[in-house]
Amino acid sequence: MNRPRAPHALFYPFHLCHPDTLARLLARFATVHFRDFMALQLTPMSGMTAFQDRMGMSFPDLMQSGRLVQGYDVSGPLPLTVAAAIDRDLHDPLWRARFHTALRQNRRLQRGLFEPSHSLRIGDSLVPGPAALLRLMADSFRQQAYDLGQMRALSKRSVTLEEGYHFEYGLALVKTSASLVYTQTLALVHQLQPVTDSPAHFALYAQSCVRENWPKINHLLIRVGY
Repeated sequence: MNRPRAPHALFYPFHLCHPDTLARLLARFATVHFRDFMALQLTPMSGMTAFQDRMGMSFPDLMQSGRLVQGYDVSGPLPLTVAAAIDRDLHDPLWRARFHTALRQNRRLQRGLFEPSHSLRIGDSLVPGPAALLRLMADSFRQQAYDLGQMRALSKRSVTLEEGYHFEYGLALVKTSASLVYTQTLALVHQLQPVTDSPAHFALYAQSCVRENWPKINHLLIRVGY
């Protein structure tokens, strides 16, 4: 009797994971797949850049054996289908409420979006990270309507301090949503099972799957002791 093939995992929403998480993934899945860093381009003149580090740089043996797979590109201009799905997340009150709760309570999500230990440039002002994050936790941001059109318009001009806060909050929404939309796109195309060790992103992705009628395969590894 043939044994069933082990499933293949797509780690989300980040392009790197903790070594202990990777070891647990490899014990459960035949292969573990990673996207590259997501550098979104809102307009032809505005976008994000970062150091292009990859999991394979730390685990070349796993790359050679084929158990670690990387190189899925999620950077550049947003395809129309991805942009439309992002706007549906941003217009979903339950998704927005879950995002705002995570922003207020989840340190890992906070660090991934804003890195509170560093100062943030809000508009033309440099604001200490903790003060900026505290301001962005205000419930008024949860109630504010956001969409990609608004974010693209703000990215093209000089903004006031208040507009700068709205841009940073909206950009955090867009980056979070885009990472989840790309998760579903890659999982569908490459027949992979999404898995994360971030409860906040797990809940947000689950809400998107319910609303969009996407396949609801979604694994969560709880981090304990690391």
